[in-house]
Amino acid sequence: MRFRHPDGSTVHLAYCTNVHPAETLDGVLAQLRDHCEPVRRRLGRDRLGIGLWLAKDAALALVTDPSALRSLRTELDRRGLEVVTLNGFPYEGFGAEEVKYRVYKPDWADPERLDHTTALARVLAGLLPDDVTDGTVSTLPLAWRTAYDDTRAETARTALRTLAERLDALQELTGRSIRVGLEPEPGCVVETTHDAIAPLTAIGHHRIGICVDTCHLATSFEDPHTALDALTAARVPVVKSQLSAALHAEHPHLPEVREALAAFAEPRFLHQTRTATAAGLRTTDDLDEALAGPALPDASPWRSHFHVPLHAAPAAPLTSTLPVLKSALTRLVGGPTPLTRHLEVETYTWQALPPELRPKGRTQLAQGIAAELTLARDLLTDLGLKELP
Repeated sequence: MRFRHPDGSTVHLAYCTNVHPAETLDGVLAQLRDHCEPVRRRLGRDRLGIGLWLAKDAALALVTDPSALRSLRTELDRRGLEVVTLNGFPYEGFGAEEVKYRVYKPDWADPERLDHTTALARVLAGLLPDDVTDGTVSTLPLAWRTAYDDTRAETARTALRTLAERLDALQELTGRSIRVGLEPEPGCVVETTHDAIAPLTAIGHHRIGICVDTCHLATSFEDPHTALDALTAARVPVVKSQLSAALHAEHPHLPEVREALAAFAEPRFLHQTRTATAAGLRTTDDLDEALAGPALPDASPWRSHFHVPLHAAPAAPLTSTLPVLKSALTRLVGGPTPLTRHLEVETYTWQALPPELRPKGRTQLAQGIAAELTLARDLLTDLGLKELP
């Protein structure tokens, strides 16, 4: 979906396909048929943006076989789909029964991460629509915090500088500008937007910036306007933003609230949980850990890294951080010029919701994704952007 900003530029809205498990190119092609095109039809649109997630094997197939890349591009066009952004965070196995900490491997100190991200950039340059010259890729925020030391930090910085050089060369070769954004996430070396400023300033290249995920922003209790103003002041580019909402519990000391939260503690994904205290942020790596004992004080609200559907907040006594998303979006695209032109709805946890909230079959999932995109569209038009055909 495309929108005209009042400054005349085009803002792209997509939804991320990491909600549909697929590790191979054949799996990606099946996604387009079984999920993406039905969402587009449900929205009544001639064209729909998707943020592709390409696992290691799918990316390798596309970057080594020009005919496979052409076939994917043809299939996108045939189904009324377009790609301007990729989710390069998960490497493989994102559809596994247990993902948890595995999603952070390989990190930016491992050569596989540089190779994979380079492949994604090359693939994206070949997938961009004919009238679009700028593409974006979101990626791991350096590493999970526990496996990171000064040596690995320097290796990661070197890898990102190498990536920037490769992106420069790619633009010279193709005329397409691809930028990569570190996506701050709770528990990682770069947990917050503030954490991103020092390493990105040290790298000092306009092609390497930040991807602002509004669920992660909220989980870490960051104020969107403060965070985005600081990035602007530091001249850190917001490469893209993922529109998502976290799980919010206003009164976690109440038994009924803890019971409601327990329904969201599930074995597949990590649900880092945070609370803001007078002494600073208190944290656990997962929701069940927060519920099991005294690790997390419960005198003030809890937020958990669980991407809940944008249009359907959990039932009371829980809610979502949709107000944080709205505030961030106002700053991202509501000003005289947008801070970013690539927006991506990213609710990958539909099948991890409590059983009664999960979509039953493809049709219900398509309905849910379409409803999220409709909400995002309405937020954008309320900010003065004009939807394009």
